[in-house]
Order: sequence, then C-alpha cells, then structure tokens
Amino acid sequence: QVQLVESGGGLVQAGGSLRLSCAASGRTFSRYAMGWFRQAPGKEREFVGAISSSGATRVYADSVKGRFSISRDNAKNTVYLQMDSLKPEDTAVYYCAADQRIITGRTKDPDYWGQGTQVTVSS
Repeated sequence: QVQLVESGGGLVQAGGSLRLSCAASGRTFSRYAMGWFRQAPGKEREFVGAISSSGATRVYADSVKGRFSISRDNAKNTVYLQMDSLKPEDTAVYYCAADQRIITGRTKDPDYWGQGTQVTVSS
C-alpha cells in the first residue's frame, strides 16, 4: 500500500513558476515509477509526466515538454514537479500517482493516487 500526499499548489501569474511535491508513505517507494496527472474543470484527467523508479527515465506530455520537469528523491520518498513558464491553460488540479506502468505515458488508471492540489494560473 502506498499513500501519496501532494503539496505546493497555489495561484500564480502567467509566466511564473511553481514546484509541486508528492510525499509517499511506505518503504516501497523506490520500486515505483511515479507520475503526475491533471484535471481541468469540465475536462478529462490527462497525463502530465512520469519518472522511472531509478529516476533515469522521464517522459512528458507534449503540452508541457520543455516547461515542466519531474525529479525524485528516493531517500525522502518524494517526487517533484517543477513547473516553469506557466500558462492559464495549465490551471487544473494536479495529482500524483504511483504505478510501474506510468512510465509508458499511456496508463490512465494507476494503482495509487494522491488527493490532488489546485494550481491556478492567472492571465
């Protein structure tokens, strides 16, 4: 069992930056690929990016490539999402997830989810 808790969301102006954190419980964190998803009002939840269990591989959605960066610290059981050059269309609830399949970028139902953190980008 893995429990995930996101933090770091908030309100930022377009062009600004935010860093989200996702703290995981359990001693098996380092075995999981970790990912970030987001859901805007009235839209389906979408994949943002993922990082492999070792941190050696990262994948991103085209919409965030070059602006967002995922990292992890296995000693702290934490994964991060650095978001730069934010746009109003990045406004959404951001969710952290854990599942080995996430690294494919095609998984929509990871085994574990966090509760989400709101990111709002004003124009």
